[in-house]
Amino acid sequence: MTDTRPNDLIHDWNADPKTTAKPIQFDDETLRDGLQSPSAHDPELARKIELVHLMDQLGIHTANIGLPGAGARAREHITTLCREMTKLRITPNVACRTLVTDIAPVVDVVQATGRPVEVCAFIGSSPIRQFAEGWELDQMLKLSREAVEFGVKNGLPVMFVTEDTTRASPENVRALYTTAIEAGAKRICVCDTCGHATPSGVKRLITFVKDVVAKTGADVGIDWHGHRDRGLGLINALAAIEAGATRVHATALGLGERAGNTEMDLLLVNLRLMGLVQNDLSKLGDYVRLAHEVTGVPLPPNYPVFGKDAFETGTGVHAAAVIKAFKKGDHWLANRVYSGVPADLVGLEQVITVGPMSGKSNVTWFLEKRGITPTDERVQKVLDLAKQTPRILTEAEILAAAGAQPTTTKR
Repeated sequence: MTDTRPNDLIHDWNADPKTTAKPIQFDDETLRDGLQSPSAHDPELARKIELVHLMDQLGIHTANIGLPGAGARAREHITTLCREMTKLRITPNVACRTLVTDIAPVVDVVQATGRPVEVCAFIGSSPIRQFAEGWELDQMLKLSREAVEFGVKNGLPVMFVTEDTTRASPENVRALYTTAIEAGAKRICVCDTCGHATPSGVKRLITFVKDVVAKTGADVGIDWHGHRDRGLGLINALAAIEAGATRVHATALGLGERAGNTEMDLLLVNLRLMGLVQNDLSKLGDYVRLAHEVTGVPLPPNYPVFGKDAFETGTGVHAAAVIKAFKKGDHWLANRVYSGVPADLVGLEQVITVGPMSGKSNVTWFLEKRGITPTDERVQKVLDLAKQTPRILTEAEILAAAGAQPTTTKR
């Protein structure tokens, strides 16, 4: 088809930044924090390997593949995944408490696989956590220093993680990060462990942390790890990037503790649409479906982009516009005329169904797609059934009403 579209069919009111100071990196927490979801099953090792391969194909930089201190099964899976990742671009990291006894097993994994493994050494940082645990700041600083120095001494890249940073005092944040950086940490991670933060709070906190890092004079990356207890996981991750975070943590489908984490799939889609990354997202649907399948966590039909309903319509006005675009031979137009996310960006397509709000164009298109002539009589019989049915019709119901034989074509 000759492209005869006007140059500007979509006026974009979004004031999204088109560049960032440093390239955005992604850390996939699906196989660690994601599996801490009360609803998630811990997948078999072979399925974890499949998921890691999809992460790699999506251009995700690192993956947290577990807690070595969680037991023999966890260490076996971590070791095998590290070996598998020697074939890939994606690199592994693991979560450890700021205890030498937690980090020591990582040294063994590195020796067994010959693969560098980043240690994510974490400690609670908020006053409420300190009060609950009975911790003193001096003790926390001592544990943090010893843990980071042990990792560095043994050749492990260390990211120092402060849990509940978004409810911690500026004094504690400064003291903990400065101590860890002086001990050799190459990255620090700001955590919204309880999903407390708002976007404005995220920006203030990241700005403060950038100042802490600058005062040390060290070249240290800043990570953001957010939860979505208030439904703000995704927007907070975008705010952290805008404020200067250089790596963002997220999980497939937003899996994680309680209400879960930032959704990796939606984060990638939004950053691609904002022009901040150019990752090939054609396998993103496979990634979401595999995570859903192997963890047993439901994929709601109205989940953005990847739910069953995301690119499906039985509404007459909407369907008519999409169908007109398809009949022009213009798939670009069909994927955008009623969609804020182009289906083809993520390897999916628009689906036209028939229901109580459908018109003749829905039925005509549905039948034509299956090689069935849409006579006036057939179309009317299907519409009559649709208007009496309080839901989308199944393929079998449509074909039976039209007096046609079922086909193997999926709708």
